[in-house]
Amino acid sequence: MALTKDKKNEIVKELVTLLTDSKMTVVAKYQGTTVKAMQELRRNAEDNGSTIKVVKNRLVKKAFEQTPTHKDSQTTEFNGMLMYVFNGDDEVAPAQVLHNMAKKEKQIEFVCAFSAEGRYLSAEEVTALSQLPSKDLMIASVINTLKSPVSNVLSGLQGNLHSLLDAVASSKA
Repeated sequence: MALTKDKKNEIVKELVTLLTDSKMTVVAKYQGTTVKAMQELRRNAEDNGSTIKVVKNRLVKKAFEQTPTHKDSQTTEFNGMLMYVFNGDDEVAPAQVLHNMAKKEKQIEFVCAFSAEGRYLSAEEVTALSQLPSKDLMIASVINTLKSPVSNVLSGLQGNLHSLLDAVASSKA
């Protein structure tokens, strides 16, 4: 059943909102992916805060034209069966969720991505991005690195205090 003009305008409006709010939009091919795999992908995407949309490429192009930061973006690769993954909180999350599923489902393949500023990223750049640790993991790693000298100093002081107390206790005896 064909979409009405009002329904198409509603979809374009929703896509404009997703593009505007998204820190990263990833485009991927999914032809040949099973329904079960797509359902799993949608659940995984929802768990990491991403939104997956499968809509006509023509409607996505219209949404790109209506979004100030994306109106000059290259959309020539929007051909065939594509899915669009948006995330407003994390730049890496949409690429990671697709990369994790692509390990199981070989049919999923990156096409390109767009940053919040409208910068185009090639499939190779998206693949490299997808292999980065998550934002939370990177923050934890930096905090742990900053915390380690303090922990080492405290351990050293505690060890020396125990030795000092042992020496004082043995000299009294």
